[in-house]
Amino acid sequence: MKRFRYLMLAFLLVTAGANAVVIRSDVPDSKYLVAESALPALADLPMEGQGTLIAKRWVLTAAHAVQMMLAMPEHRYVTIAGKRRQVVRIIVYPDFPASWAEWNRLLKRMKTENPDAWMASFAAYRATMHDIALLELAKPVKDVKPVPLYRRPDELGHVVEIFGKGATGNSLTGTAPDAPHRTQLRRAYNRITVAKNQWLFYKFDCGSDALPLEGMTSNGDSGGPVLIEDHGTWKLAGIAQGLDGTTADLLAMRAGTFRMGLCGQVVSDTRVSFYVRWIENTIKSH
Repeated sequence: MKRFRYLMLAFLLVTAGANAVVIRSDVPDSKYLVAESALPALADLPMEGQGTLIAKRWVLTAAHAVQMMLAMPEHRYVTIAGKRRQVVRIIVYPDFPASWAEWNRLLKRMKTENPDAWMASFAAYRATMHDIALLELAKPVKDVKPVPLYRRPDELGHVVEIFGKGATGNSLTGTAPDAPHRTQLRRAYNRITVAKNQWLFYKFDCGSDALPLEGMTSNGDSGGPVLIEDHGTWKLAGIAQGLDGTTADLLAMRAGTFRMGLCGQVVSDTRVSFYVRWIENTIKSH
């Protein structure tokens, strides 16, 4: 049951932090590896998971990625540009605790419930889920420039730049179930295929439609940045969130054959433009 629970958490990537870059099988890994200086504003959460510095004292991340920080005060810090920065406040979207409780109820039923019925419940749950959180730092970050927010709801069709440090693999094999969730920084690209309500989606293409450095997120970097270039400036458009799983994925998990990062899988990201007002109002109120 423990292994199955892990796989289902990978299905939503609702672990203490999830997602990392899976690469094309026909492109060398060296093409994806980048130095830490490629994105100085990247914030490493403890153990695994990422966020992005969006203001001198604020990091934006996924709400599910900060559950360990909420439960364990000794882990309330992030690492930005190689320096540990203390977190003094964790603010998750108001209705996320209820969503987290609902996810755990779904988790208890997913092994025995009819697959189509479970997927319908999962879809209904996702429709009302808001996976976003802000971390307030004890001191302003003066040595790193924050990343601006992408505010326009026109993400559809845009190429996005994604970063990850977690488990990696390629489009043929996916990631191994026991792959480490904190590795080297990788950068990949994809194209937004759906931009609706609070979600952005993109597909891991492997054929002629694939970008030269096509990639997707996997286990180890939830909360990490999804960037869109706007007049020469890369802006934060999404927050790495999870896999838009299918009934076939659910059945593969039940059979113990599921792999994250295979060709054709669809990734969901929290859509920053949907939350700009909440982000700005939360920062102003504190």
